[in-house]
Amino acid sequence: MYHSVAPYEEDPYLLTVAPERFAAQMRWLHARGLRGVGVGELLRAAADGRARGLVGLTFDDGYADLLDHVVPVLRARGFTATVYVVAGRLGGDNAWDPDGPRKPLLTADQVREAAAAGVEIGSHGLLHTDLTGLGDDALADETARSRELLEDVAGVPVTGFCYPYGAVDARAAAAVRAVGYDHACAIAHGPLTGRHALPRTYVGDRDGPLRLHAKRARHLLRDLRGAAGRLRPEGGAR
Repeated sequence: MYHSVAPYEEDPYLLTVAPERFAAQMRWLHARGLRGVGVGELLRAAADGRARGLVGLTFDDGYADLLDHVVPVLRARGFTATVYVVAGRLGGDNAWDPDGPRKPLLTADQVREAAAAGVEIGSHGLLHTDLTGLGDDALADETARSRELLEDVAGVPVTGFCYPYGAVDARAAAAVRAVGYDHACAIAHGPLTGRHALPRTYVGDRDGPLRLHAKRARHLLRDLRGAAGRLRPEGGAR
């Protein structure tokens, strides 16, 4: 799980990775025989038993620096990724982060450029709003309306959703499923973990080889624990 990749001086929310660090992280993946792909491709490969060696790469919020500092690095390695775009703020900035520097978001033209470069376009909602506790109309705007806008802009199907702030409850996940998203990304492992609440691992600017090793191992361990929990017979020992 990435957000912004750009040179920076101030980053209070720890959302930015310097371009040289990002390039090194992609080299780390490539050196281990791993290939970065979008979430849709990863899930299709998993369904066919072909996911070995694939790593889903996601970029939340849809920052404009994707085209300058992400796409060229991915293309050089034969990688792809998914960008989750805030459909109602195209060409705007990260106004939902009150204490951080303003970061420009992709414009409509840049979303089309990213799609043409092979980046999967997903929805990050209409206005980057926490879905938990929303009324029915607002929930429909954040899920269904955001997808309609992005499909009109990008000219490609938008099949994936990402919960702003990683905030998901049963009602939000049900709404995402109901409007037809094939999959959705959360952050943490939890009771809702599954195709419409996929857990991810945060990657930041401090993550060098040792931290990446540790984070990958931790994520795999949590996956195994979650799978064991789902297979445990009802009433079995915990």
